[in-house]
Order: sequence, then structure tokens, then C-alpha cells
Amino acid sequence: MLITDIIGIAGVACVIGAYFLLQLEKVRGDGFGYLMLNLIGAIFLIISLMVTFNLASFIIELCWLAISLFGLSKLAWWRWRGSRKTG
Repeated sequence: MLITDIIGIAGVACVIGAYFLLQLEKVRGDGFGYLMLNLIGAIFLIISLMVTFNLASFIIELCWLAISLFGLSKLAWWRWRGSRKTG
């Protein structure tokens, strides 16, 4: 097993773990933990795809990456605006 396989399996664990935690209502879909798990999972899976490339998987991981970054930037924006209103 290559190191990229281990990284890919860790990525799968992050993505599936995030979704499972969401279903258990332990995280919020717009929360930092959920978004970070998806972001890290997507990054790890993209790394693993660099060795064993699959276009369809690469595209879906790029989408997960972009959506997670969008969610994190939205969360950062809300927090920044909130601190500006109270500060």
C-alpha cells in the first residue's frame, strides 16, 4: 500500500465521518468542524488521485473543495461582520 492510499483512506474517513456527525446532529452543516472535515477530506482524496487518477473522482473532489472553501469564507465573513458590529 502506498502512502497516497493511506492519505486517500484518511480523506474518505474525514468525508464520511463529517456526514455521519451531521446525521447524529453533532455538527452543523454550516459549522466550522463540518466544513473543515470536508475540506481536509477533499484535499487528501485529491492527493491520492495524483497517483491513481480518475477524472470523475477528481471533479467531485474539486467541487467538495470549492464548496467547503465557500462555506468557510462565508462563516469567516459572518464572524468578521459580527465582530465589527459589536466592536
